[in-house]
Amino acid sequence: MCLTAYGFESYSPRVAYEISRDETELLAALRRGEPKAFEQLVKIHQDRVYGLCLRMMSSRSEAEDLAQEVFITVFKSIDKFRSESRLSTWIYRITRNHCLNRIKFLKRRAAGKKIPLDTAKNMGWGAQTTVDPVASRVQRPDRLVEGRQMEEIIQEQIASLSEDHRELVVLRDLEHLSYEEIQEITGLARGTIKSRLHRARMDLAKRMAPYLSEE
Repeated sequence: MCLTAYGFESYSPRVAYEISRDETELLAALRRGEPKAFEQLVKIHQDRVYGLCLRMMSSRSEAEDLAQEVFITVFKSIDKFRSESRLSTWIYRITRNHCLNRIKFLKRRAAGKKIPLDTAKNMGWGAQTTVDPVASRVQRPDRLVEGRQMEEIIQEQIASLSEDHRELVVLRDLEHLSYEEIQEITGLARGTIKSRLHRARMDLAKRMAPYLSEE
């Protein structure tokens, strides 16, 4: 059983147009300060925001707190959104920044210890997805092992990666975002993303090797 994405679907041009039109109307309502508009925004994006926080932090309580902080930031900063990217991408960028800042804070407080992981079932994993081939012989993390009994181990090893490696594994291999979306979220060049992701996958494969050799 492979790990599944928590995020984006593939949209047809017509659906993309409808989403863009609805997004424009939603943004206008948000900028007018309409409470129902903010409720709608949270309803649309809460699962993806929470899912990214959970995968970055490996802690349900941290993910819940961060998700709330993300939407507070979105609410306060909505006038700064200039529609130069999709609203979802902008929210992902805010979420990613909150997660990285929290990770750094925990390290400074010597609190960045491993926290018991939630079960893979509660994290929304399990369905199979189609993924792009890797231009190397390093296996993707979502192809390393099969079986629910190993999924928590995979997430634990992902959580042990450095922040720059972890975020790319999460965004690309778990959230299945495009390289263009990752560029917009991280501000990294495409070549940097690919080379760093390659190193991250190699690092993760090395960390997983002892568990794989036991089978």
